[in-house]
Amino acid sequence: MRIITGSARGCNLKTPKGMNTRPTSDRVKESLFSILGREVVGKRILDIFAGTGGLGLEALSRGADHACLVDKATADILKYNAEHTHLADKTEIFRGDVFSIMGRLSAQGRRFDLVFCDPPYHIGLWEKALSWLDSSDILADEALVIVEMGGDENNIPELVHMRLLRNQQYGKTTQIYIFEYRTSIEQLELEKDDMEMRK
Repeated sequence: MRIITGSARGCNLKTPKGMNTRPTSDRVKESLFSILGREVVGKRILDIFAGTGGLGLEALSRGADHACLVDKATADILKYNAEHTHLADKTEIFRGDVFSIMGRLSAQGRRFDLVFCDPPYHIGLWEKALSWLDSSDILADEALVIVEMGGDENNIPELVHMRLLRNQQYGKTTQIYIFEYRTSIEQLELEKDDMEMRK
């Protein structure tokens, strides 16, 4: 695991022992950030179920302003990786339940432009997180939510403020969904109707 490009290019990331944490592979990460391009520059990042912090730190290396990295089990590794990549001054690390911490950040009036959600596969966490984000006010208008899930997972919950922009399959084991969040439901419906007419 490493930072692929940017200010921390080539820095190796410490990974937890055992299989409870499954870091995003360099191949998937490189493909994802190629899709995002300069969308990360200047953005406020929320990386939930952060694990090694590879996604949030990659975004910082590529020009994001700030990142909150949240995980209940890997805070020490997140701290090490933030310091090792010389990105600690742009990073906040939170140890604890993801939903409790997001609730606290929301209550503080924090807003994020880009969310990475990469929980363990097949236990319903990404669906729960997506529903939580959709009904909260923690996202800025036009925020992007990036969800990594198992290759056979596709039970997207009913969403009010989000539309699916893209999904990308990586072999049989992994896929990425990219959603856009809009505070205005009316504008979102207009955009969905426009997309349907173009099909």
